[in-house]
Amino acid sequence: MSTDAFIHKVLPGSPGGPLLFVFHGTGGDESQLVSLGRDLVPQATIISPRGDVSEQGAARFFRRTGEGVYDMDDLARATGRMAEFVKAHVEAAKPSAVLGLGYSNGANILASVVFAAPALFDATVLMHPLIPFEPEVKGSLAGRHILVTAGRRDPICPPNLTARLEAYLRADGADVTVEWHEGGHEVRPNEIEAARRLFAGVAQGV
Repeated sequence: MSTDAFIHKVLPGSPGGPLLFVFHGTGGDESQLVSLGRDLVPQATIISPRGDVSEQGAARFFRRTGEGVYDMDDLARATGRMAEFVKAHVEAAKPSAVLGLGYSNGANILASVVFAAPALFDATVLMHPLIPFEPEVKGSLAGRHILVTAGRRDPICPPNLTARLEAYLRADGADVTVEWHEGGHEVRPNEIEAARRLFAGVAQGV
């Protein structure tokens, strides 16, 4: 798989430093999270792919048939394609650490890649993910750092499914932290600060 498998944006960082992949939400694009990525990990090279599925003109990473109802065959396709895209960039850059951050639909594809290739990312931030299925992890997440952020009144990602995802990840050995706020599907400052702390700790510890 080529490093150009997706339309994407690259923001160069320190040579040999971390690689940070950022994945936008539905209707976003490759520019949506680049500045956040630079703010969170200033020394990282930021790679931001654009979802290759259009839902009435809104870019997504995989198809769905309704709110919270995923086309599981297309999710499998998208997961395999994205995992190869990430691997190609990692092999080319040989970074000190591989980090991932996704919001909403971007968090869902990132989580699915983590399930399929647990060794790929050293640390991931899943902002408001919705995983309405029981994940099958292809290996162990031991030693992998995962931050899940969520709103207690999120109408799209119910808190009980966030708690279930935490339990799945923890059972597979991941070092999991959950950062809550009292709102809905929006990203709030405490989530961003939690992401900053996670990435700083991992980047310094490598």
